[in-house]
Amino acid sequence: MSNVAFIGLGVMGAPMAGHLASAGHEVTVFNRTASKALAWVALHGHRAAPTPAEAAEGAEFVMLCVGNDDDVREVVTGPAGCLEAMSEGSVLIDHTTASADLARELAVACAERGVAFIDAPVSGGQGGAESGELTVMCGADDEAAFQRAEPVIDAYARRCRRLGPAGSGQLTKMVNQICIAGLVQALSEALDFARRAGLDVDQVVDVISQGAAQSWQMENRSATMARGEYEFGFAVEWMRKDLGICLAESNRNGARLPVTALVDQLYRQIEQRGGSRWDTSSLIELLRAP
Repeated sequence: MSNVAFIGLGVMGAPMAGHLASAGHEVTVFNRTASKALAWVALHGHRAAPTPAEAAEGAEFVMLCVGNDDDVREVVTGPAGCLEAMSEGSVLIDHTTASADLARELAVACAERGVAFIDAPVSGGQGGAESGELTVMCGADDEAAFQRAEPVIDAYARRCRRLGPAGSGQLTKMVNQICIAGLVQALSEALDFARRAGLDVDQVVDVISQGAAQSWQMENRSATMARGEYEFGFAVEWMRKDLGICLAESNRNGARLPVTALVDQLYRQIEQRGGSRWDTSSLIELLRAP
């Protein structure tokens, strides 16, 4: 068992840290809103720290799950950031969905202090975090550090794989989000088409989900999409952040993402309707009520 620090106790981070505690690791948590850290300790035990640096003291592994690039920089290299307190040979693992450039930047900063770095964004949403069945996509320059970290990450992972050097995890998460964006729009159009054609949507989904059209989105979101329920899951504003990262990276590497760009603008329309915190499946609302 390891001494672990977990920084960021949102809808993903809190249950992930909880699985580490349940697995027997010694966990110290930090959250910018201190009350969330105290509530986590009340539920799971262990300890809360007042700064990222204090959380990281003596930790073999420091995990992050915060909002965006700037948030990561703040808790890692900002005032009282965790990196200044990390011991040589320890490992910093960033589960935030962020840019590949940030991952490479942090890998260099960590290496200068003798700390290994792994960019490790996750897929599976709040449900996957709560059930401990996330897919973790990793980039790491140091294979040995990844091998050390993998058994710890397994506390909340269904699958964990190193895809290449630093930045590879973030690039893989971009691929994941590009796929999801297109799938959700296609599913929205299909369900709206079925409804307007006078078909029983539930029966249609039951049949086609056994064939080539099957997807996680169809299995887990089609019923609530058909009912116009969007108050759960991965928020539109978070998806727009992720798609913005994808589109910025495509501008650098020359990839063409016409569908992704379109879906990003459709999500912008959802935000304009007040749906920034609706689930990403809310794309169908633009078809239900044009």
